[in-house]
Amino acid sequence: MQSPASINRSSKTWKVYGTELQSRFFIGSALYPSPHIMQQAIKASKAEVITLSLRRQSPNQKGGEKFWDFIKDLGCHLLPNTAGCHSPQEAITIAQMSREIFQTDWIKLEVIGDDYNLQPDPFGLLEATKALIKDGFKVFPYSTDDLVLCQRLQDLGCEVIMPWGSPIGTGKGLMNPYALTIIRERLPDVNLLVDAGIGKPSDACQAMELGFDGILLNTAVAEAVDPVIMANAFADAIDAGHAAYKSGIMPPRQAAKPSTPTVGTPFWHQQ
Repeated sequence: MQSPASINRSSKTWKVYGTELQSRFFIGSALYPSPHIMQQAIKASKAEVITLSLRRQSPNQKGGEKFWDFIKDLGCHLLPNTAGCHSPQEAITIAQMSREIFQTDWIKLEVIGDDYNLQPDPFGLLEATKALIKDGFKVFPYSTDDLVLCQRLQDLGCEVIMPWGSPIGTGKGLMNPYALTIIRERLPDVNLLVDAGIGKPSDACQAMELGFDGILLNTAVAEAVDPVIMANAFADAIDAGHAAYKSGIMPPRQAAKPSTPTVGTPFWHQQ
């Protein structure tokens, strides 16, 4: 008998904070060579959720107006983020401003604790999460792959948690598949997305094969030689990894096992 969470992960559509989605690819809007290429890449990704930063866009003040028009034309769900915030209060303030400007209570919560590897501050993240959930936000916390931290985020009411694969922008892929696997096993009822460090489509496929519900990335597409083709490649890899997981991946074995056994099987021959 499948648990509700496993049933959710095995269906084509899934729900994120009550919103039904088909794509399991969340894509960022920064670093592209131009707004036009950004729009083409996002369309190729088939993503339905776009992350964006209030620090880059101020639609109410017509900041980056052409860029904002490209975003609106895509018709996707918006996931504002608190990128660059180093304290809970700073993140809370940016989240509140984002809700007013972008008209959404979704927020990708980042509270950075170290500027060298942009590692999230676990203490600040929990403090900001608690305050924002109390204020009616639907929080998508960016965290490390620490099981206890992810459990505390779930306890606070997060229905989505986004542990890193590796530090933002490094492209190192999944540094600790074991830790991610344990988080998946221990938090079966939470939507889990790998956020940060995904460098190539096979990284995304690997994360989905571990049972993760989705992938959030930006740099690997935006800084590709051809972002449009790369976005499509990631979309295919995410779908392939999810299909493999729900189909049941064969376990590794210590000993060889013949794929064409002869004992106890019928023999057919052509007349």
